[in-house]
Amino acid sequence: MLMPRLVVGMLSVSLMVLGAGIASGQNFPERPIRIYGPQIGTSPDVVLRLIADAIAGPLGQRMVVESRGIVGVEMAAQAPPDGYTLLHYSNVLWFMPLFRDNVRWDPVRDFSPIALAASTPNLVVVHPSLPAKSIKELIALAKARPGELNYGSSSTGASNHVAAELFKAMAGVKIVRVNYKGGAQAVSDLMAGQVQLMFSPAGTAKPHVKSGRLRALAVSSAEPSALAPGLPTVAASGLPGYESRSLSGLFAPAKTPVAIIKRLNQEVVRALNRADVKEKLFNSGMEAVASSPEEFAATIKSEMTRMDKVIKDAGLREKG
Repeated sequence: MLMPRLVVGMLSVSLMVLGAGIASGQNFPERPIRIYGPQIGTSPDVVLRLIADAIAGPLGQRMVVESRGIVGVEMAAQAPPDGYTLLHYSNVLWFMPLFRDNVRWDPVRDFSPIALAASTPNLVVVHPSLPAKSIKELIALAKARPGELNYGSSSTGASNHVAAELFKAMAGVKIVRVNYKGGAQAVSDLMAGQVQLMFSPAGTAKPHVKSGRLRALAVSSAEPSALAPGLPTVAASGLPGYESRSLSGLFAPAKTPVAIIKRLNQEVVRALNRADVKEKLFNSGMEAVASSPEEFAATIKSEMTRMDKVIKDAGLREKG
């Protein structure tokens, strides 16, 4: 009877050691890591692929990137919390549940933030025919013509949608949203004069501003941005306290061991601090952030708190 007891004892010790190894992250990763991301070609997709390429070597495993969009968010929320299924997504992850009551994930309950990776401001751009050449003039025009101006935006909860609704709330103006399936079509219609204005990501808007097909009034970040040199902020141009950015970052399913979160954060931050990665992001219209998990969680909480009030006060929550 000694042998079975010895075997059981050794098995118990082995399981304890294995569990300790998982909890400490010492053995992580031992196989490829899958990362769900947004649609191919979007700014967060660019960030994701740069990160995946940069951390594969240091982690010693292949990064399998799958562009699944919203479906990927739902899949990641239900994945085992072992660090082998991750999600890289934009503000839509934490804003969409504020706008819609049928969303299948909770951004706080279902995910553990790893790192806020990149940020890009929106440019307030208008069709050249619009008689407004500053934020003050735009606000005055919108107040003089309530409900007559239209703004283009992509999906509900996207940065260009949130930025516009925050602007409306803070400025006290009525501007009508025209919803598009994607930002590219919205920009195209803006240049054609089908809509009058848009809060467009800097990287998307800059070429059209340079060509003269759009006029830029201000940048949505709290401080002037190197991505839009010479352009004043919305806050300094007539709307104090205004700030809105397009953000994207990496997440793990909730309850993923802290040691694994720290290991992943370490490699992501190291990658985002590389000069070549920063340059590629900047050339794509983004700036590297490289936050800690705690800083990322605080950013999400702050953004959700501010926009929740805007959405409720304006009656923007969609049913069904």
